[in-house]
Amino acid sequence: MRHILIIGGSKGIGKATLNLMISSHKVTNFSRTAPAFTHANLTHHGLDVLEDQFPSLDTVDGIIYCPGSINLKPMNRLSMEDFKSDFDINVLGAVRVIQHYLPQLKQSSSPSVVLFSTVAVKLGMPFHASIAVAKAGVEGLTKTLAAEFAPLIRVNAIAPTVTNTDLAAGILRNDRIIESINERHPLKHFLNPDDAAHLAVYLLGEQSRSMTGQVIQLDSGIVSVKL
Repeated sequence: MRHILIIGGSKGIGKATLNLMISSHKVTNFSRTAPAFTHANLTHHGLDVLEDQFPSLDTVDGIIYCPGSINLKPMNRLSMEDFKSDFDINVLGAVRVIQHYLPQLKQSSSPSVVLFSTVAVKLGMPFHASIAVAKAGVEGLTKTLAAEFAPLIRVNAIAPTVTNTDLAAGILRNDRIIESINERHPLKHFLNPDDAAHLAVYLLGEQSRSMTGQVIQLDSGIVSVKL
């Protein structure tokens, strides 16, 4: 049974991914809050990935790093601390986890790492300066590590559009806004957590063994299609 390390598996996309994998994988979850259920294949560690000491794990076959932030402000209201906080959560947390468990990944027969970006890196959206800078760092990290770790460890990223999670609750705050966001997407819908989770599971598995260094736009067409 492969061992997958999920960072942020108690909510949102991380929770959806954990739910998809738990019956067929050994899963270790790092998050401040515990998942809402227990399972024989699940081990939870309540910790802060930026500050706390990581537990010893004998094996790690895959890592999915889900923490993110939605810090939408005009440029003149963004502080240096805003930029630093978003970069720490999205980039340095992932770096810290990957560095720590790199020896275990190298011992796996088919290791894979999945990170998360955002469509705002490519699309160019107002009020996204801080998060777009941080997620651009995630995309750079993805491509650099894919090259550095080849041919052993695959590293890919998913760049989702708006996803219906607790993190996005401030954006999806009423029916009028939800309808407007749906209409902006060529497929006339944004994402549910399962949409991203299914892609993450695919990227962690052997079916995607020929993919590395990819940043996949999971965007309902908003980046690449204009109607």
